Amino acid sequence: MKLRHLGVGLAITLVVSAVGAVAGPIWKPRPVDASVTSETPLTAIGSDAVTTPVGTHQVVSELHTVRLTSTVTVTAQVRRPAGLDGPLPAVVFLHGAGTATHEGFATQAEQLASAGVVAVVPDKRMDTYTTAWRDYVGMAHDYQRTVEFTRSLPQVDPSRVGLYAESEGAYIAPVMAAEDPDCAFVVLVSAPVVPPRQQGAFATDSYLRNVKVPQPLFRVIPRALGARIPGGRVNYADFDPQPYQQRMTQPVFVVFGTGDAAMPIVQGARQVIEDMAVAGNDQYTVRYYEGANHGIKIGDALAGTFADDLARWIQGLPLTATAPPRIAGDQPLQRHHADPLDSPAWFASGNAIIWTFAVPVGLLALGPATHLVVAVVRRLRGQPRLPRTMPASTGRWLAASALAVLGTWVVFVAYIRQVADYAFNYRSNPAFTFGVYGLEWALALLTVLLLAGSLIRVTDSWDDGVRLSLPAALTAGGTISGVFLLLVVAAYWSGFPDIFGGLSA
Repeated sequence: MKLRHLGVGLAITLVVSAVGAVAGPIWKPRPVDASVTSETPLTAIGSDAVTTPVGTHQVVSELHTVRLTSTVTVTAQVRRPAGLDGPLPAVVFLHGAGTATHEGFATQAEQLASAGVVAVVPDKRMDTYTTAWRDYVGMAHDYQRTVEFTRSLPQVDPSRVGLYAESEGAYIAPVMAAEDPDCAFVVLVSAPVVPPRQQGAFATDSYLRNVKVPQPLFRVIPRALGARIPGGRVNYADFDPQPYQQRMTQPVFVVFGTGDAAMPIVQGARQVIEDMAVAGNDQYTVRYYEGANHGIKIGDALAGTFADDLARWIQGLPLTATAPPRIAGDQPLQRHHADPLDSPAWFASGNAIIWTFAVPVGLLALGPATHLVVAVVRRLRGQPRLPRTMPASTGRWLAASALAVLGTWVVFVAYIRQVADYAFNYRSNPAFTFGVYGLEWALALLTVLLLAGSLIRVTDSWDDGVRLSLPAALTAGGTISGVFLLLVVAAYWSGFPDIFGGLSA
């Protein structure tokens, strides 16, 4: 009996692990085979242009209202150098995903204004911006209203108004630059450059490596981020800024921090340069700031000379647009490309993702629900309860396997949530990431043994001629099917021992 139990358990384990390995796309990121070479570790902007350094002027700050539509307005904070009438260059800030109000970019705006550049930070329009729905072209049109407002300011030279776009804002700036030939310049800070789906996969890989997680978890990347979101949400995941980048004719200042694990910092600079060349545009400047994070900060402070370099580059245009060194600062490193993802099969994408969980959970509930309905109906009719046709020991095995698979999923979801917390907070805890993952696998294998025991006892009952009532048959069939399917789904998402890991590495 024990050998039979182990044999059935081993067969289930092999089947479940194999299905999990081959049912979805694999994760084999393409190594970066060419780098961007920094010409000098010094980030200073060249040329003979005479510019005003940061800290020269006192700064005056004012709040203005900018109308986007007949019913929607935003507040814009304007910082300008005191005592200068202009005409002055100006920059409009475009928010990334982490900021939204006119209070953002306070340090950058203050320092630019102190050097003689008018800095305008508008609110991000939020009534059309959610996690599920975003329209980058529509956002570009909204931000353009602030550009037009900035051009109307009395101290601003309307021919010298440009854009400062950070992170997600760098999807929007190329649209504006392509559609507005009067845009004077573009500053791309920590630009994703590739569609959000690709950048998200790249960032997730980097985060998981930094957290130090077991290798099987990496196959979740294409399966989660390559899938369509249920309900058609996050349709902006495939927005491609490249066609707009290929229409930019303005001088472009590309900025990355070498401590930013979320962005493809080598590929990003190369692609912007190549895309600009399509429009015959060679006016690029690239700077890498050593150890700086996604916001070009080290700790809470802007990195080194970033503000000084930015202020000089803006003021010195057009002389600084192609001034040497073109690429300077810390030498960037990037492990692999942010490439397009293979799409999961239909059963693991879109609304089908919900059904892969709903169906097996429904099967687990089928038997108990049928028992309840039959009991109520028979009681209302005054009929006696159905006699028990399933041995009590078989029922206990079925119940234990159902509880075990649900427990496996509870532990796995809690584990993934904690790994995400480590990733977002740049922490690692190998004892947790490997220890709890091993514990979850052990719980999954315990579920297999309980499922094997349940299957053996149900089939033995049939062999003995036991005729199960409808509720009992639905309980047995639903529980066995539901537990098995939940194990398969767990294997798909790397929550089951990866015996065939070589197939999905």
